[in-house]
Amino acid sequence: MDWFETTAEAQRRAQKRLPPSVYSALVAGSEQGITVADNLSAFGELGFAPHIAGLSGKRDMATTVMGQSLSLPVIISPTGVQAVNPDGEVAVARAAAARGTAMGLSSFASKPIEEVAAVNPQTFFQMYWTGGRDKLVGRMERARAAGAVGLIITTDWSFSSGRDWGSPAIPEKMDLRAMLRFAPEAVRRPRWLFDFARAGRVPDLSAPNLADGGAAPTFFGAYGEWMQTPLPTWEDISWLREQWGGPFMLKGVMRVDDAKRAVDAGVTAISVSNHGGNNLDGTPAPIRALPAIAEAVGQQVEIVLDGGVRRGSDVVKAVALGARAVMIGRAYLWGLAAGGQAGVENVLDILRGGIDSALLGLGLSSVHDLSAADLVVPAGFRRDLGL
Repeated sequence: MDWFETTAEAQRRAQKRLPPSVYSALVAGSEQGITVADNLSAFGELGFAPHIAGLSGKRDMATTVMGQSLSLPVIISPTGVQAVNPDGEVAVARAAAARGTAMGLSSFASKPIEEVAAVNPQTFFQMYWTGGRDKLVGRMERARAAGAVGLIITTDWSFSSGRDWGSPAIPEKMDLRAMLRFAPEAVRRPRWLFDFARAGRVPDLSAPNLADGGAAPTFFGAYGEWMQTPLPTWEDISWLREQWGGPFMLKGVMRVDDAKRAVDAGVTAISVSNHGGNNLDGTPAPIRALPAIAEAVGQQVEIVLDGGVRRGSDVVKAVALGARAVMIGRAYLWGLAAGGQAGVENVLDILRGGIDSALLGLGLSSVHDLSAADLVVPAGFRRDLGL
C-alpha cells in the first residue's frame, strides 16, 4: 500500500476503490446534510494560540478511557455493516491493537465479537436498545464471554432515511439477483472485487452479533427489530448498566440535562455525539456542545467526543475543550478502503503525528496539559444545550 499523508487523501482513494453504492453508504448523513457538514466545519472555526520558544522536546499522548490504557486519545468508533474490505472489523481491530488503542465494535458489525476481541483485547462492544431485555442480556453475556472489556449503548439513532443527494441502494442480502444488479458497479472497481474474490466471499450484509443463537439476521432484519422495540427509558439505561456491571459508555449525549441524567444512571463515560450526522439533521456539531457538558459533568464522568475528527489537531481541540479522548468513524473507514489494516494504521499514524505537532506548537509536554486557553474560540461558537 502506498502511504497517504492525510485522511482527505484516504477518502479520495476510497472513492476510487469502492463501488459507488458502498462509498455513498459511508458518506451517509441525513436530509440536507446540515449536521454532517457542521461536524467537519466546526473544527475549522477553532484556532490555536501557539508559542515560539521554550517548546517541549517530548510530548506524551497516553491516556485512559473506561479502564483501558491508550497510547493516544483516539478510539475506534463502532460502525455498522460494511462492505469495504473482506477482513472488515478484524482488520480494524488489528490496526488499533498495533497502534495501542481500543476498538469499538458495533452490534451491527459484519464480523462477530469473538473474532474481533481475539485480535484486540481492548474491545468495547456496542449495543442498541433492540429486541427486549432477554435478548439484550444474551448479547451482553456473549460479548463478555468473548472478552469485551466495556459496553457502549447507543441511543442517538433516529435513522432519517431521506437525503437530498440521494440514498444508496442497499440490498436485503447479496443473493444472485443482487449480485447481477450490482455487477456493473463491481467490475468498474477491480481492486475491490479482487480483494473479495481472493477471500472467497461477497459482502453478505448480515449482523452476526445479533444472531441470538440462530442465523445472523440481515441488516434490514435487525433494523426492523430495532424499529419494533419500545424506546428505552432512563430506568432502562440504569438497568442495562447494572446488568453489565463493568465500564459502561452512553453514546449520543448532546445536552447538559441528558449528561446529568447519565451521571445519575451510573455510567462510566459519555460520548458527545450526533451519530455522525445520521440523526436529526440540524443538530449542532458535538465540538460545539462539548464545553458546556464538560463544565457540567467533567469531574464526575469520562467524556469522549465523536463526530467530524479528521486530523490530529481536531483531537487536540476536543481534548482542550474537555474531552478525555475522541472516537473516529469515517476516518478509519477511508483508511480501511484505501489499504486494509495498513490503511487504518496509516490513519492512526496521521492523527498521532498531528497531535504531536499541535502539542509542540502549543509548548506542551502532555495532552493532559491542554486547556481552552490554548485555543482561539470565536464568539457564538458554543451551543449550550439543555441548561
